[in-house]
Amino acid sequence: MTEAGLQLWNRLQAFQLDDPNAAFTFSHRLAAENGWNRTYTLRVMEEYKRFLFLCCISATPVTPSDAVDQAWHLHLVYTRSYWDDLCKNVLQRELHHGPTRGEAEAEKFDGMYTLLKDIYYDTFSEQPPADIWVTNEERFQKNRFQRINRKDYWLIKKARLSKETFLVMLVGLIIIGIFVKADDSSAFFVGIGLVFLVIVLLRTLNKQDGSNGSSGGSGCGGGCVGISADGCGSSHGHDGCGGHGDGCSSGGDGCSSGCSGGGCSGCGGGCGGD
Repeated sequence: MTEAGLQLWNRLQAFQLDDPNAAFTFSHRLAAENGWNRTYTLRVMEEYKRFLFLCCISATPVTPSDAVDQAWHLHLVYTRSYWDDLCKNVLQRELHHGPTRGEAEAEKFDGMYTLLKDIYYDTFSEQPPADIWVTNEERFQKNRFQRINRKDYWLIKKARLSKETFLVMLVGLIIIGIFVKADDSSAFFVGIGLVFLVIVLLRTLNKQDGSNGSSGGSGCGGGCVGISADGCGSSHGHDGCGGHGDGCSSGGDGCSSGCSGGGCSGCGGGCGGD
């Protein structure tokens, strides 16, 4: 790491996203809007700082994970913190969001996400955490986000059953059916057994799906590019996300980036540095 890079990293580490005087802080809002627990939220915020650092030192376009992208988008709402404290004082450059250029470059963004993981390892000497920096397939193919009002809807998560779990459930239901047919008087006890079976299955699913606390999330992805002396930014995006897409451009160099998608509301973005 260069001396300039080390100084930038130290400034990012000292930078605080949470206002100590606020009753409802950045981290509280980020957790509430995405359905994350406290521990996971703080980890995402740290990864957001790492993403910003990679944006500034990378000579090639990179793309963040969706979780990191949510932290980035929320930070843009805190305009003074983002533009004055972060961009002006910490990064010492402007990171702008600009309009999308369309979906034609979707495959490129998959490669940019892979590249980000490689640069991450080269920079920090460790792999990015898999529960925040998810696989490329999950990042780009499994995102179908939509903003809804929870006061108007009940949200029930789709169960993801393994083959083994499905077979156990199927065999259990068959056995229950046999007992009920053979002796109707045992239906009550069979019903209790069925409830117990369902509870066990739900506990198993919760362990599989909720281990990292990242039970929620919305929006789309983002990309970031560090600008060389004669380089320009580029766009990023993914399918499965849409609504309004943003990118971002580096201040003062006339180059811009963008993101795109289709299928859900929310937004994505890219960033650049001069």
